[in-house]
Amino acid sequence: MRVRRVRSGLKGWGGVGAMAALCALALSFVLLLPWTTRSPDGGATGRAGQGVADGTPAADAACKDPEKRTPAPSTADGPTIAAIKARQGEKRKLIVGVDQNSYRWGYRDPNNTGAELEGFDIDLVHRIAQDILGDPDAVQFKAIPTNQRIPAVQEGRVDMVVRTMTISCARLDDVAFSAPYFKTGQQVLAPKSSPITGYNDTLARKKVCTATGSTANGKLVEDKDAGRIASSVVIAAPVPNQLDCLVRLQLGEVDAVVTDGALAASQAAQDPTVELKGAAFTTEYYGVAMKKDATDLVRRVNQILVQYRANGWQASYDKWLSATLGSDATTSRPPAPQYLTTG
Repeated sequence: MRVRRVRSGLKGWGGVGAMAALCALALSFVLLLPWTTRSPDGGATGRAGQGVADGTPAADAACKDPEKRTPAPSTADGPTIAAIKARQGEKRKLIVGVDQNSYRWGYRDPNNTGAELEGFDIDLVHRIAQDILGDPDAVQFKAIPTNQRIPAVQEGRVDMVVRTMTISCARLDDVAFSAPYFKTGQQVLAPKSSPITGYNDTLARKKVCTATGSTANGKLVEDKDAGRIASSVVIAAPVPNQLDCLVRLQLGEVDAVVTDGALAASQAAQDPTVELKGAAFTTEYYGVAMKKDATDLVRRVNQILVQYRANGWQASYDKWLSATLGSDATTSRPPAPQYLTTG
């Protein structure tokens, strides 16, 4: 039974085995790219909207609604953007941390000439590059695993991360986020034949996979410690990349995966033997992550998102995500953004 299940899960170009091999090859090239470091000055920026708080957003014990803890949009250039624009020649590019193995979000289709990165997140990256550098292709992509998203930003290896990254209070201690560009929630992914029905008692005595540093892992650990899920749930050792959980599920090494529903839907599209189980049990928002002191860049991205939501977001959703999440984007479109104010 296991052999048949693994084989069925690897059918077609979208099979994880084929994609993993391609991604490993692509990653080897990415790792050869030189690390680019930046040393932007403090977070002071040019003019912005009225009522904008000075300083950078940070998480604290009273943190609520982290998706609202971002500075107001601005078109002004500041030290961070100036440093990006000052790069010379071939290096005059926006350096962005992305995924390259999340189907329809950030991935390489080997059937396309050049197997260039494409997907919903990649469309947004091109839009940001167009606004800041005047060229949508002025991007140096760096593939980074789930557990390296925050270190890559903090260490200046990338200018930003656009990689299905949930805005959270805990993460606001380490990085700054843009306003939300996508709404999702945690869900359970398991084989269609599994008795698991969702994030409930059917997970008892089951082994569950999550990625290191993911909000899914934090939620599982917190809920198990608090007794909100069965004490017999086995939380498997977290994996570096979220896609690794699907591979482990296909190999029969775990019984279920907990991850963002938007990602889980794409993984289910890759493997017809698995499916989403139950409804989303959290509400989360994806944002663009940047250095905490890169306030001018955060404000510029927020301005870009205002325009992108009005013209571009829906077309990208229709192209990449409607097949897996449905033609009605209402549940995925984030609410109108709210920003930090002095009040």
